[in-house]
Amino acid sequence: MSSPSAVPRRPLRITPASVIVICVAALVVLGLVVLFSASSPIKGGPYAYLYKQFIFLAVAIAAGWVVAMVDLEQLRKFAWVVGVLALVALLFVLIPGIGIKVNGARRWVGFGGVRLQVSEFAKLAMVFSLAHYLALNQSKLHDLLRGFIIPLGWIGLFSGLIILEPDFGAAFLLGTIGVVLLFLAGVRLKFLLPAIGSLLVLFALLVLFNPLRLQRVLSFLDPEANRQGTGYQPWQAMLAFAAGGVDGVGLGNGRQQNAFLPEAHTDYIFAIMGEEMGLIFTLTVVILFVTIFVAGLLHVRRAPNLFQFLLVTGALLLICLQAIINLGVVTSLLPSKGMALPFISAGGSNLLLMGLLVGVIINSARTWERPTPLVRRRSLTEVVA
Repeated sequence: MSSPSAVPRRPLRITPASVIVICVAALVVLGLVVLFSASSPIKGGPYAYLYKQFIFLAVAIAAGWVVAMVDLEQLRKFAWVVGVLALVALLFVLIPGIGIKVNGARRWVGFGGVRLQVSEFAKLAMVFSLAHYLALNQSKLHDLLRGFIIPLGWIGLFSGLIILEPDFGAAFLLGTIGVVLLFLAGVRLKFLLPAIGSLLVLFALLVLFNPLRLQRVLSFLDPEANRQGTGYQPWQAMLAFAAGGVDGVGLGNGRQQNAFLPEAHTDYIFAIMGEEMGLIFTLTVVILFVTIFVAGLLHVRRAPNLFQFLLVTGALLLICLQAIINLGVVTSLLPSKGMALPFISAGGSNLLLMGLLVGVIINSARTWERPTPLVRRRSLTEVVA
């Protein structure tokens, strides 16, 4: 009697999306480890911050799972509702008594003991609604009004309200991603290039006439001369990297989080990692983010339509460009700007946003069954025309 044939097993296949998830998990674990050390001198101790971060992480995973399971095409019906609600929330946060003001910026709303940064969720709302609009008007993107002025105005509404908080870095990040999505959708360069130049000049003027932002730029140009003023944090971060060297001084043995480096557990947590864990771990973080970006580029090539291509690309850029800005600021390659390091910095709003973005990527991996050509490549003549 012959034995029944064994059921053939499907070979384990490593996809770009699974690589992204693995890298994200590694970043989260590294973040929890360094957060425990970085928050030790803070009131409440490291366990209090670690406990809060675990709660935020659980909420972020749950939110990401929900997004991963929904039908994105059905969700498009509510794109404008999501976008308008995000704009209303950005308006409300500017109202005294509703928005919570911290260090001169009004960016948060409170629910009991929990604070949420509204602009974090507005980023995803803008990308979602913009991707819907560009896909809906794909055949009209060469038109000045519908293909350029309207979507650029939509981006400007979000960025402008965020600047009023004020949060110049988040506004710049969102504006950059919006313009990149316009280009990828097929908006003409003869419209985009003058607009980019004009917006950069406008942004530079806003910085020039804002004393605090201008001083940060001047401090960036000469950090040593301003190490006791606005360049204090970047200078202390450089001291942390210098002290850590290749091997680091060991977890818990760093000194910068002991009242020397403000925001050691949030915006400048990468400097604490450099001091305590050394060059090897800091390079590991950079490699993980680079891997996420490269895997994301390989993944979006399989997008079945323009909407999902733009949505997932926007999610990828929200993760990677924010990481670039944070790493650039902490290593003094960019002017000082408060921005969390994705998956690592303490804070619920950004971690929840990251969970939603990873959920979008997982959703696409679950639903994109086979490669489908997105659009034919444009010739150089078409791009310039």
